[in-house]
Amino acid sequence: MATKQAVKTTFEVENVIQPIFTGGSVALENGARILASTLGEAAILTELNTGKRLAEIEGDGEPISTLTITPSASHLIVCSRSLTMRIYSLKVSPDFDSVEATLVRTTKPHATPVVVLAVDRTSTLLATGAADGAIKIWDIVGGYVTHTVSGQSVLVSALHFFEIAATAEGTSERKSKKGSRKGQNDQSEADVASKFRLAWGTQDGRIRIFDLHKRTTISVYADPKRKKEAHESNVQSIQYSPEQHALLSGSRDKTMTLWLWRDGAWQGTPMLRHELVESVGFLHEGRWMYAAGSSGLLRIWDTTTRHEITAKQDAKSEAEAILSAVCLPHQSLILCAQSDFTLALYRVPSPADVTSSGSLVLELFRRISGTHDEILDFTYVAPDQSLMAIATNSEDIRLVSVAETETQADGEEGGAYFGHDVALLKGHEDIVMSLDVDWSGHWVASGAKDNTARLWRIDKANNSYTCYATFTGHLESVGAVALPKVVPPENSEAFKNPLDHPPPFLISGSQDRFVQKRDIPRQSQKAKASSSLKRLAHEKDINALDVSPTGRLFASASQDKTVKIWDVERLEVQGILRGHKRGVWTVKFAPLHTPAIQGEQGSVSGRGVILTGSGDKTIKLWNLSDYTCLRTFEGHSHNVLKVVWLRIPTEETTTKKRVQFASAGADSLVKVWDANLGETECTLDNHEDRLWTLAVHPKTNTLVSGGSDSKITFWKDTTAETQAAAASAALKLVEQEQELENYIHAGAYRDAIVLALQLNHPGRLLNLFTNVVTGTTPEEGSLTGLRAVDDVLASLSDEQIFLLLLRLRDWNTNARTAPVAQRILWALVRSYPADKFSNLSVKGARGQKSLNEVLNALRVYTERHYKRMEELVDESYLVEYTLQEMDSLAPPALEGGEQDGGDAVMAEA
Repeated sequence: MATKQAVKTTFEVENVIQPIFTGGSVALENGARILASTLGEAAILTELNTGKRLAEIEGDGEPISTLTITPSASHLIVCSRSLTMRIYSLKVSPDFDSVEATLVRTTKPHATPVVVLAVDRTSTLLATGAADGAIKIWDIVGGYVTHTVSGQSVLVSALHFFEIAATAEGTSERKSKKGSRKGQNDQSEADVASKFRLAWGTQDGRIRIFDLHKRTTISVYADPKRKKEAHESNVQSIQYSPEQHALLSGSRDKTMTLWLWRDGAWQGTPMLRHELVESVGFLHEGRWMYAAGSSGLLRIWDTTTRHEITAKQDAKSEAEAILSAVCLPHQSLILCAQSDFTLALYRVPSPADVTSSGSLVLELFRRISGTHDEILDFTYVAPDQSLMAIATNSEDIRLVSVAETETQADGEEGGAYFGHDVALLKGHEDIVMSLDVDWSGHWVASGAKDNTARLWRIDKANNSYTCYATFTGHLESVGAVALPKVVPPENSEAFKNPLDHPPPFLISGSQDRFVQKRDIPRQSQKAKASSSLKRLAHEKDINALDVSPTGRLFASASQDKTVKIWDVERLEVQGILRGHKRGVWTVKFAPLHTPAIQGEQGSVSGRGVILTGSGDKTIKLWNLSDYTCLRTFEGHSHNVLKVVWLRIPTEETTTKKRVQFASAGADSLVKVWDANLGETECTLDNHEDRLWTLAVHPKTNTLVSGGSDSKITFWKDTTAETQAAAASAALKLVEQEQELENYIHAGAYRDAIVLALQLNHPGRLLNLFTNVVTGTTPEEGSLTGLRAVDDVLASLSDEQIFLLLLRLRDWNTNARTAPVAQRILWALVRSYPADKFSNLSVKGARGQKSLNEVLNALRVYTERHYKRMEELVDESYLVEYTLQEMDSLAPPALEGGEQDGGDAVMAEA
């Protein structure tokens, strides 16, 4: 009778929000689906519509200096500070689920690092610009240099391929040379229109244009007569419009210049003199121009009138300064990379969207956080827990979608996806340290290093995320905040309309060692709210706060190694938890309806306990009745920074429900514990640095961990699935065991051997082969003794052959079982060609190594057995010789009784 399977707690990684951009270059292919970005030494390919990571290309040990992707998404080019350029061919999977990047070429293009790249529209030519001013043009597929462009020894800061349009340039050239003794330019306008050009700008403000056909270079001057250079500082961007036959350049001298071909030369009109220009370009067939730079604003001008048509915008913070922009005019999309590693995507409006007043509003339709930096705290928000508020190493709180992907049916960008940035909660003036949410998910509290706490109103349905109130009063950083989570009666207005009924109070704790209880106003106030009650709580910084499920008590954890339990109404200490040897980082009341927990001194009501985690690497469970420690949990190798209770399963049929909690520590591990047994249920590892925070989905029991490695991991509770799979596997094993017994009993060796191999039963398999090999009536012509067994051995899969070789290796080491092993090995060798065994399909390099080891072990022991047999044969000759000599020394045989007497004498001797 099968025994009941023990419940094993398991969690598996379901989703991961991880960094894709930490500064440097970004690039888009023409389809606007594949985003190439720089992540330290690695290059990341991301699906822009869903946020899915398509590929990660590891670096060469040095930071990436620049990268680009071809318009057709056929190749990715990566250059690094190690002076190498790597070209990868890209193959997109049919379902656009992944990209296979194959390294096709590695070369050293320049003597100094490549700082800028450009690819022509046909995805065949690549231009590289180096820090020493050298420029080369490459054939991407062939990997050879087609042109080398000479220039000044000044860093190349901008490159751009274009094709001269069929305009008056050729006519102007001919008019300027008419009457010259050298003759006229005999090339037609069609010839000129087909010529490729490469424009480049340098750090000293120069702009040059290279003719790839003639291999000649012309200069672009702001004042051709005095040969004044185009700009006074770095030329960061150059673009060309074939419709307008115009060039547009942007520089860090705070100018954007429009260049038109007149009288045989490029003549420029400078504009915009109030910000560093990082990127420029043309829109709508050259009728509009855009520029982006240090102000963090994307602005658009009319090419004909030179007037700005975007509505007036306020300059953004220094962190939101735009460092580069990628425009795909045919997709009406502009991607801006900001200095805070955020990627902002703008839709380009059509000319019809210009209002009667001549102004235009740009729509920011998506914000992608390249990295969340150090994650200090987060919590599920919204009634359906579809959003997550994240406190990073920033003064803004990020709201991120954690619902299932909701991309639009036509595949266009703009649909929400898992990890998609929804909004920013702006208001704090310094780094946000702590977050908490009320029962409804509509109200979020935050504490920051600006010495304030704030209450935010989250209305996802109306896309409204506002600051409801600001609380002052602390003299130092607010490191902890807490809100009550008492659910109001179902028939109350507070339950029916939680958006208009904020929590009654907010608790805050600070490095100034004070705790404060703030009464939350019933109506939104922009003015700063004063505190209701204030107490000096601890001797050192307050690290964490938590309000009890009933809302009558709250706990404060401090660096002074203690936790204090407070009465909410009077703000008086009800008890002190002493026992930790280091500062206490986290505290958590047990939720309502928690069953009784078995402690070392007996059981205690679940609702009357509290968890604490400390820098002494331990977690303690406390009894709130007498404030004693019920149990100490040890297992972390570093500070325990966060503890959370897991959801108590309500659907369990057993009388005793499992009570579990999870902890996260500076050892980068998440551990799940059984509160009754005091043991670790499982350890979760998917991070590389300390974990500051944990959260639990109240319905699915999904664990979320985050910390200093900028990664947020969502752990799915797979305990039920694992239990079901284990039970199914156990039942199937019992059925197969019985089936094997039936085959053996019936003498069906063929089926029995196959099933014994499948079940990996070496003992029964040996008995089967022994019965076959040592059978009294072997079949004539059979290798093993039974033709059915021969057929089985001749039809094994590679995996089964490898498994059988493992068994033969073990049997071959024992002199008692070696004969059977040798017989089966001989049958195998006779059943397959010689190269079959060396070319078995074994998964992985480790498997191939194991195969070599197995074959070598079989060879060594087989040689040893044959050597022993040869020695036995040699010894048999000696025994035979000895017996023959003894016969020659024996007396001659006598007849009759004398012989009998002689035999008696010999026997006696």
